[in-house]
Amino acid sequence: MDLFYIMEQLTTLRPEKLQDLLENTDSLKVKRLFLYMAEKAGHYWFNLLDTGKVDTGTAKHQLTKNGVYVPKYKITVTKELYDYE
Repeated sequence: MDLFYIMEQLTTLRPEKLQDLLENTDSLKVKRLFLYMAEKAGHYWFNLLDTGKVDTGTAKHQLTKNGVYVPKYKITVTKELYDYE
């Protein structure tokens, strides 16, 4: 949850730089979690990203045990993060 609180504060990121970083990052888990949290936080810059160009792989990733599966990003996150508004 601490990471999500930090993510909520990232309101002034530049979508062009983010797009480049996401396309060139090798960690699928990092990309999926970042995109999930950015969308959940409702950042304006999230809608400016071309997520179709970001390779997030096809396998499912369990980031925590006994969490909630998010089909769009194929990750399992904590129930606390999933339920947080």
